[in-house]
Amino acid sequence: MPVFVWKGRTLAGESQSGEIEVTRQEEAIDALRKKKILITSMRPKSAGFQMPKFGGPGVSTKDLAIFTRQFATMISAGLPLVQCLDILAKQSSKPSFGRVIGEVTREVEAGSTLSDALGKHRNVFDDLFRNMVAAGEAGGVLDEILMRLATYIEKADALKRKVQSALVYPVVVLTVALGATAFMLIFIIPTFAKMFTEFGGELPLPTKIVLILSHLMTSYWWVVLLGGVITAVATVRYYATENGNRVIDQLMLKIPVLGDVLLKGSVARFTRTLGTLIASGVPILSGLEITARTAGNKIISEAIMGARASIREGETVSAPLKRSGVFPPMVVQMISVGESTGALDEMLTKIAVFYESEVDTAVDALTSIIEPIMIVVMGGIVGGMVVAMYLPMFKLINVVAGGKG
Repeated sequence: MPVFVWKGRTLAGESQSGEIEVTRQEEAIDALRKKKILITSMRPKSAGFQMPKFGGPGVSTKDLAIFTRQFATMISAGLPLVQCLDILAKQSSKPSFGRVIGEVTREVEAGSTLSDALGKHRNVFDDLFRNMVAAGEAGGVLDEILMRLATYIEKADALKRKVQSALVYPVVVLTVALGATAFMLIFIIPTFAKMFTEFGGELPLPTKIVLILSHLMTSYWWVVLLGGVITAVATVRYYATENGNRVIDQLMLKIPVLGDVLLKGSVARFTRTLGTLIASGVPILSGLEITARTAGNKIISEAIMGARASIREGETVSAPLKRSGVFPPMVVQMISVGESTGALDEMLTKIAVFYESEVDTAVDALTSIIEPIMIVVMGGIVGGMVVAMYLPMFKLINVVAGGKG
């Protein structure tokens, strides 16, 4: 669910600010007005790059998937809704999740619909979950919808792990490389520095550069650390802005190989989510809005919302996606075929299956490319330092040899 950052004043003139989690900005405004707060500014909070998250505090994706699949099995077996929920609450391995299911059970017993009862726990059951359950209740196919939802959660979680591994691997390798470099500058190079001081004479330029870096790391390490922290904080703050979110997400998609992984992951997630929602009977406009919020990339999210706006004006889904220039031509063409044949949900699922396998291939390619690149980079750094340290020795040897001659 979207989070909005707001600033305002009370009737007494006291300045206040905070965050509020609601479906739409209008709801946030109404909620704050009821608290007698005069709003001065409000904007959506940028969450940066993230994958769809299911569950909540103390509730993992696996817990939610198991709950959903067991719930579907019980419903299809003909057990009453309240009895299903009561059994699931008692057998839950997580006490926090069991309490949530218990509260949902009591809401349903009191006459609430299942989707409304789930809506009281938005930190566990997201918009997609609730909308699909509502569609299942309306169509009398709740067991089918829950089974489809369980499959979706499992596949979305698997995709999330693949993309995360693609992001984590280069970071880990780079961290190791920087750590090895820092170790040499702090502990190895100073030994050579003392030796060169005793020799005297003019040092070669590469040696001077390495010695300066070593001096910075040993004597002014706090400046280097502070500079790194300031840079990291500034980047995070910039990413939290509307423009920064867009600029960095655009750059992420343009990074060689890694950008390909991110784009294919986003396409797979978009098509899998929208296909599942449409097949479950959720209106396409609601489906696109939910999908845009789980896109994980500002550029792709804007393209999806552009498609939603165009559909409201009578256009097709594929036309605005093509104009955005974000989605691959094959995806746009297959969506167009799905629209013209009336089988959009099936076509979206086929695209999702294809791109989920493409993510596997892209992650493998990323791994195979990064390994030799980092070996070359590490070899270049370490080798460069070694050469820089031995240059004065070669010079000294030549001087000594010339003196003997």
